Amino acid sequence: MTLPSYLVIEGNIGAGKTTLARMLAERFNHRLVLEEFSDNPFLPLFYRDPERYAFPVELFFMAERHKQLQAELSTPELFSRGTVADYLFVKTMLFARNSLSEQEFRLFTRLFRALDGAFPKPDLIVYLHRPVAALQANIRRRGRSYEQEMKDDYLHSVQQVYLDYLRSVKDIPILLVELGEENFTEDEALFERLVEGITGEVKPGVQTLELHSFRSSPIMF
Repeated sequence: MTLPSYLVIEGNIGAGKTTLARMLAERFNHRLVLEEFSDNPFLPLFYRDPERYAFPVELFFMAERHKQLQAELSTPELFSRGTVADYLFVKTMLFARNSLSEQEFRLFTRLFRALDGAFPKPDLIVYLHRPVAALQANIRRRGRSYEQEMKDDYLHSVQQVYLDYLRSVKDIPILLVELGEENFTEDEALFERLVEGITGEVKPGVQTLELHSFRSSPIMF
């Protein structure tokens, strides 16, 4: 089994992106690029007052993501050793679209376009899709104080923005992994099924891998 040279794990808040990225990087000896979200001084303020702090929190994230990816993805190790990251730069736009007013978003889009296009496309995007109830359970479990008041409606809207984006991507292979409250850190067989899906053939566009233990309506693409 071989991992794609440049693999990005994406998903909603509490989906398990960072955990999976760590496990895969360790398993396949890839470099690990993790978003440094805890350094954003506006994040706790945003969760308390989203309307007031949405623009500075998203602007800070965009600047920091660009700086980090510019440093990490310009090294020869990107393809010689392989890289696993737990975010896409376009995540900046997806969260901004969900959080900003129309006027703020127009300005934000102009800034984003000035920075976008500097990074290589991933060889594969893995999107972890969980129901909001499972996301909330994970958020409570990891215990970050500023996340504990997060509303279901916010997570639903983030999920929808991500799915709309995935539907629009035609030139990158995307593996959408449907999960419930399953924990691949504690379930070795589940992790191996996930590894098998990631290392298998995934064509451009969205391909679904169902790993949840409940019945639900399939996501239509």
